[in-house]
Amino acid sequence: MKKILYIVGLLVFLSCSDGDLQIETIDFDSASVDFCTDPVATASNVLFKINSDEALILTLPSGVLNNGVIGETIITESAVPGESQLLYRIFSANVSDNYFCSTIPLTTPTVIEEIEAQDGMVIIKSVANAESTAFTHTIELSGISLVNGIGERITDLTINEFGEVTTDVP
Repeated sequence: MKKILYIVGLLVFLSCSDGDLQIETIDFDSASVDFCTDPVATASNVLFKINSDEALILTLPSGVLNNGVIGETIITESAVPGESQLLYRIFSANVSDNYFCSTIPLTTPTVIEEIEAQDGMVIIKSVANAESTAFTHTIELSGISLVNGIGERITDLTINEFGEVTTDVP
């Protein structure tokens, strides 16, 4: 009987997997939105947030930052990954905006892991400022689901508010 219990215990122990999940939380609340070139309503835009050795990179297609009509709030949605792309990267060391904006690509820090969002929505609320000289775009993420290389899914992250960017009135 002891042998059977030992074998069953050994099988249970060996069959359990901790999943090797390296990502416990994704939190970019304290990080501000950054970009290399000023966002433009008529072009695609790459925005990113950096949290020491992690980065959240959002690529928006042309026209999503809708300057709309002065005096109205315009709400635009963009599907992830269909229209917009959201990447989460883990680096070997702290990363700065120079990593993304350098004319010659930097070789360090290196990307340890890159995870592309498999599902979700980008919701953008656009409204003109008081002087009607620019539009403020509040970017929110909804239902974002990241799947890492071994198939583990991270859903409903605490990155709902991506941030705000401004575009000039043409």
